[in-house]
Amino acid sequence: MPQISIIDTISDPGKPDRPNEDRLGYNRNAAFVIDGATGLGDRQFMDGYGSDAAWIAEFAAIRFAERLDRTADPKTVLRTVSQEARNTFIATAGDQPRYAWPLCSLTALQTTASGFRWFGLGDSCMYILHDDGRADFVIPIPGAYEWEQHQAAKHIARLGGIGAANIATSDPETLANLREGRARQNTPGGATWTFGVVPEAADHLAMVDVAIYGGGATAILCSDGLADLVALYKLYDAAVLIQRAATAGLKSLVTELRHMEREVDPDGLKYPRYKQSDDTTAILLRLEA
Repeated sequence: MPQISIIDTISDPGKPDRPNEDRLGYNRNAAFVIDGATGLGDRQFMDGYGSDAAWIAEFAAIRFAERLDRTADPKTVLRTVSQEARNTFIATAGDQPRYAWPLCSLTALQTTASGFRWFGLGDSCMYILHDDGRADFVIPIPGAYEWEQHQAAKHIARLGGIGAANIATSDPETLANLREGRARQNTPGGATWTFGVVPEAADHLAMVDVAIYGGGATAILCSDGLADLVALYKLYDAAVLIQRAATAGLKSLVTELRHMEREVDPDGLKYPRYKQSDDTTAILLRLEA
């Protein structure tokens, strides 16, 4: 029977004085990483979590761990949990502009009766290294990292750096642009679907069966924070990233990431991004066919 086993996990906030808006979770048949999108509203609505983004990530993580078993249909689970989140949010926040609705990215791996299934929304991803040496990368939105770097570069060129607050949303023009893009998410005319309080997003879930080559594989499920080591800083490719994690641990990778963010390029001049340091969450796991 196909099975997954957890080797290592990590979830590290981008700044010590800000809430970690990422979550991870797993059970016997599934593992997942959730990356809450930094809120763009004027205030926080859901108390007790540090931010609305942290709330939606926590809300989803608890329910996914309970419901993603071997026979669960991911679309059904996501649609149901999203409707529950919507009811909870609206009961507290009332009618709010779409850019203030909490949402998150998701990357998940599930065992099935015959093998493995990956699914996701947004820009969290999976790297996988098969025992025969071949490696692969899967993300719900191909090109998402390159697009964000391109947009961040415009902000940095205009301001001469990320900004004094080390987060681009402190700039009114960039905030307005981000709000406009956020409001288009999870709409028929938009190109981006994420998990949040729009149940219809489940219909746009990226989902693939994962073939295993060589008898087994090692994989990393991660938020875009850790993926920057490959996509932005170009320190690794998929295979070497996984090999490094398996030999030195995920903490060593986060240490390298923080060094690049805070010491090598704190202002984003060489490696354009919207934040100096992003929340970083990952699961290193083993797949046995």
